[in-house]
Amino acid sequence: MSDKINEKEIWENIGYIKISPTRYKILKTIEGEFVMPSEIAKSTGLRITQVSNALHDLKKKKLVYCMNEEATNGRLYQNTELGLEVLKRIEENKK
Repeated sequence: MSDKINEKEIWENIGYIKISPTRYKILKTIEGEFVMPSEIAKSTGLRITQVSNALHDLKKKKLVYCMNEEATNGRLYQNTELGLEVLKRIEENKK
């Protein structure tokens, strides 16, 4: 039964990512690494406020997590397993 819930969660999040180019760019940039918001902004050309807002939303959806939440500067973000699976399926669909 939990597989169905996970599968449903994956598909709901695929739609959530596909409707926002910003969220997609951020997930793709983080893929397999741990990065700071400033690095994401530099890599994607997004403003730091856009990156911060999107990371907050992605964190609430459990697609990314902050590795050092208590830090005020230099926070590091990484994709969760769910985030990686969502990204993988979106990428496979593009082929």
